[in-house]
Amino acid sequence: MPHKKRVVLSWSSGKDSAWALHLLRQSQELEIVALLTTFNRSADRVAMHAVRRALVEAQAERIGLPLWTIDLPWPCSNDVYEDLMGGAVRRAVVEGVSAIAFGDLFLEEIRQYRERRLSGTGIEPLFPLWRMPTENLAREMIGAGVKSRVTCVDPKKLDRSFASREFDAKFLNELPPMVDPCGENGEFHTFVYDAPVFSRPIAIRNGEVVERDGFVFADVLGA
Repeated sequence: MPHKKRVVLSWSSGKDSAWALHLLRQSQELEIVALLTTFNRSADRVAMHAVRRALVEAQAERIGLPLWTIDLPWPCSNDVYEDLMGGAVRRAVVEGVSAIAFGDLFLEEIRQYRERRLSGTGIEPLFPLWRMPTENLAREMIGAGVKSRVTCVDPKKLDRSFASREFDAKFLNELPPMVDPCGENGEFHTFVYDAPVFSRPIAIRNGEVVERDGFVFADVLGA
């Protein structure tokens, strides 16, 4: 029997990561061996999503996979970021990993950047959600039991009142027409507290909503 391809999944803590894992696990040719998450070292939270480390650890525990972490200084230059990410790639090679999967949907520049950075490393980039129509994708995720809370909103693209809301059909129906239903243009970010890939839900409650660095962040707390 042929060996399965060992894959690490780039894990943002949000809905797209959870759905990417759900799809990847359906493949008979892949074995997902770890989740890879970048944290803002000074805040001890996921970069952009602003999710607390303890909640990401709870996700990994329910998924049943080890969590590989990269602690980024703040502020973080692109050179430092790429150096730290390079370390994770080298670890992947040593551990027999042959691919890193990403939950990107349609941003060509992001995909090309990832492909360039992994070129020649022995690690293949995978994009299981690539070019899926986001309106259908968002509703499919919700229908399948992906439950998530909005943790970050870009107020230049979406009203701050959407922060801390549940990502559900009502949320989708009330989005302005120019906002991508999955937030792929950075309009919003989410934290997943239940999904088909979880053994059980994470109990959460809403925390404080603050505006910082041009974004609106909604804290999520363990219940």
